[in-house]
Amino acid sequence: MKILVVGGGAREHTLVWKLAQSSKAEEIYAAPGNAGTAQIAHNLGIKPNDIEGLAKTAKEKGIELVVVGPEVPLANGIVDHFQNTGIPIFGPTKKAAEIESSKVFAKELMQKYNIPCARSVSFSGYAQAKEYIKQQTPPVVVKADGLAAGKGVTVADSIPQALDTLSNTMEAKAFGAAGDRVIIEECLSGKEMSAFAFTDGKTVIPMVSACDYKPVFDGDCGPNTGGMGSYSPPHFYSPTLAEKVTETIMEPAVKAMAKEGRPYKGVLYGGLMITNNGPKVLEFNARFGDPESQVTLPLLKTDLVDILLAVINGNLDQINVEWSDDACVGVVMALAGYPGSYKTGFPITGLDNLDKDILVFHAGTKIGTEGQVLTSGGRVLTVVATGKTIAEAREKVYNNISRIRFEGGYYRKDIAEIKK
Repeated sequence: MKILVVGGGAREHTLVWKLAQSSKAEEIYAAPGNAGTAQIAHNLGIKPNDIEGLAKTAKEKGIELVVVGPEVPLANGIVDHFQNTGIPIFGPTKKAAEIESSKVFAKELMQKYNIPCARSVSFSGYAQAKEYIKQQTPPVVVKADGLAAGKGVTVADSIPQALDTLSNTMEAKAFGAAGDRVIIEECLSGKEMSAFAFTDGKTVIPMVSACDYKPVFDGDCGPNTGGMGSYSPPHFYSPTLAEKVTETIMEPAVKAMAKEGRPYKGVLYGGLMITNNGPKVLEFNARFGDPESQVTLPLLKTDLVDILLAVINGNLDQINVEWSDDACVGVVMALAGYPGSYKTGFPITGLDNLDKDILVFHAGTKIGTEGQVLTSGGRVLTVVATGKTIAEAREKVYNNISRIRFEGGYYRKDIAEIKK
């Protein structure tokens, strides 16, 4: 098969790497890809949001399977467009992807179908939201309704901070139209984690779960990022808890979407808080996670192409999805200044000086004019290792990551540090 992976981050590099292991994968393309995908696939100079351009090129190249990484093309209807052209594509339709692209829609769905989540109220007017916040007891969670690259959620420890966030979101339009509506939510406490499931709209097959780290600095300090690292599986995620998440959250969500006339096919991603009252949903996402894919897909034993086709064709119940019992840890190397402003174009050294079993998934990289790998984005690489335990995998990553160098290179030192 000729396969196209849409996107250019570390998640997409991981997908390309995993798909390349399939005996069914003849040629793989990435759009736009990065310096990492260039080593194992053909990079196409097409942006993920250029749906027309992607469809035209896919037709020309005889692409037989398309896999979408990022959320924005899904929210813009890339799946609907490809379905109309007859090219098989993995991911939810525009109406189904609204479970991620509108937090208000997702929250109303959860409330209507009794899917456990935080208490919340949504607002489309700044004045009403401001008055509501003033009556709350901190901490208060303020969420932009639309897509904000993982940065649209603030847990405010004080009312002034919550009001600042609200003003920034609704008045200053820090996230553009994504902040036209907001959700003000109670702050849940417990252990945060990401649950994933493959679904063809009927059958729901859980994937291994993961924990990720959003704040930029050690000890969960500093502004939120798209993710600074992750590990799988969470040490606290027992088989009983996994069953409860499937039965009370993932399966009901897929059934609810079907009842709403928005059948959901693809990967459903639940950002969860494991509270004293059981698991509750913080948010749903409509795609593979980033940085979680970098630590979950290396544990997948079943051919990924078979799973994706079964989802598209609606016969997921006929697939046996198997996972390794190993643990996996991934640490993101970013540029100084991220998630704010940063400089790019620096050469990366040390990639050829790593232990054999270390995986490096590229994100913000490109090939320079002289063939060298250069930095081109805020999150540059995810360095990944597997091991029998999280501690073993973690040790491997940190034994290797310091060998990779680029100007302004930064990474958290506490990823997968399991506190007793």
